[in-house]
Amino acid sequence: MDTNTHAETRTDDTNRDTDRVDSSGVDRPAAARAAIYTALATLLDEPDERLHKRLAAGEVDETVRGLLDATGLSVAPPELTVDDDYETACARFNDLFTVGYAEYADRTDGSLDSEGPRISLYESSYRPDAAWNDVNLDLARAYDYFGLEIDREARDNHDYLPYELEFASYLARLEAAADPGDGRADDAARARLDFHDRHLHVVAGGLAERAADTPGSGLYGEVASFLDRFVAADQRALAARFEGGDEP
Repeated sequence: MDTNTHAETRTDDTNRDTDRVDSSGVDRPAAARAAIYTALATLLDEPDERLHKRLAAGEVDETVRGLLDATGLSVAPPELTVDDDYETACARFNDLFTVGYAEYADRTDGSLDSEGPRISLYESSYRPDAAWNDVNLDLARAYDYFGLEIDREARDNHDYLPYELEFASYLARLEAAADPGDGRADDAARARLDFHDRHLHVVAGGLAERAADTPGSGLYGEVASFLDRFVAADQRALAARFEGGDEP
């Protein structure tokens, strides 16, 4: 997104959201949910040294647990720490999410069998029922409706998961900052529920399943599992609010 393109910027936004959760006039649970979505977007991008230091020191784990308590959702917290040094953490990220796999199928003619990364960060990878173009066009329209666009110098796909998480965070921020009496808070929350239903729950569930089946996923397996739990809880809470039924 144009407001949160780089991992360092998203980390700074998480810190700001942590500070504003207790601000007067702000919907505290919605602000906390926004901050967690921002943190998840940061964690699912290649780590920078500052983020790695915060992970190693336990600061990210402490921040997310505190935010989770403020969301009003019942979700088991993750263990967001690392034992790897910075170079190893980057290598693990690249091995899981960036580097593809290739081997010779027939050395006599040089043909290769190849595939993408072990775990995809793109929603369309988990949507065999939908064309890539349809998924990305629907997301582009949703982003554009709220005046947002992706940074094409960094990525060119709208279905990149950190972008989707930034969008969920943005919608939760709109809800948190709006006056409940004028309807804008409900409009933003309904938009987030629609986004969950159409997109985010699909990629969150697919990512968690793929990570669980991938040896050596480490921190990212923990992040994927927590993302799936958190998205499901937020989706259920919003559905109960607008469609009836019990809160999670």
